[in-house]
Amino acid sequence: MKNQRIFPGIILIGFGAYFFLQQSNVTIFQQFYTWPTLLIIVGIAFLCQGYIGKDYEAILPGVILLGFGVHFHVVGHLAIWPNQIGAFIFIIAIGFFLRYQKTRNGLFQGILFLILALLSLFYNKIATYLGLLENGVSLAWKFWPIILIAVGVYSLFIRKKK
Repeated sequence: MKNQRIFPGIILIGFGAYFFLQQSNVTIFQQFYTWPTLLIIVGIAFLCQGYIGKDYEAILPGVILLGFGVHFHVVGHLAIWPNQIGAFIFIIAIGFFLRYQKTRNGLFQGILFLILALLSLFYNKIATYLGLLENGVSLAWKFWPIILIAVGVYSLFIRKKK
């Protein structure tokens, strides 16, 4: 991290406020005295480090932690919020896109995670639309983890670095 004081400063302020409000037993914030709130605080600290401290590699973990924390708070309160793995993959895709915006690195991964999230979130609707190809689609759906492994191996070992 380039500017070492932003991340720990936000963490200390956020955790201090969290524990102060918890000890003070402020009833307005009662629903926020849970571990997802700590994820949100750490995610905000990473995002501040990324944007204010110009340490753009901190954007991805910031979005992931903030997004996961918000997801765990919202999932029980909003009926329209998806409670499946696709929501997590979508949050990761957003993180890659926001990091790409600053570093021009990670667009391929962002697109890949977005496609995977959309397939995961809307598989039933996609399968219904492609009803005529149901056997082919179900066969492809059966082997998609192998495709993910192959893309990961390609990304790690075969693809040449710039």
